[in-house]
Amino acid sequence: MQVDEFLKALARTSELEITVVGRRSGRRVTLPVWFVSEGRRIYLLPVMGSETNWYKNVLSNPSMELSAGRHRVSVTAKPTSERESVERVIEMFKRKYGESSIKRYYSKLDACVEVTL
Repeated sequence: MQVDEFLKALARTSELEITVVGRRSGRRVTLPVWFVSEGRRIYLLPVMGSETNWYKNVLSNPSMELSAGRHRVSVTAKPTSERESVERVIEMFKRKYGESSIKRYYSKLDACVEVTL
């Protein structure tokens, strides 16, 4: 099954690539991002929160592709700025990447994205 192979690849990496569709250009944009996962759920934290371009693109078009190694899956993003959800994801990121890394690289912590495989 494609999802199982993707989850195995995910377990071997600390970042994945996302591909989103530009809200103005309509072009596909691919970039690396950090992630955390729980079972078949993956959480993304935009580095500039709700001001991050890929996050704005997902608000406009929630279809996205995730890549881990040579494995790819198409998913539907669920962006949120709901405070409790965002804080939960921030804590998960701090546990995985370290609080100092989150403070260093993330400038605005007001939004996150959940995807379910």
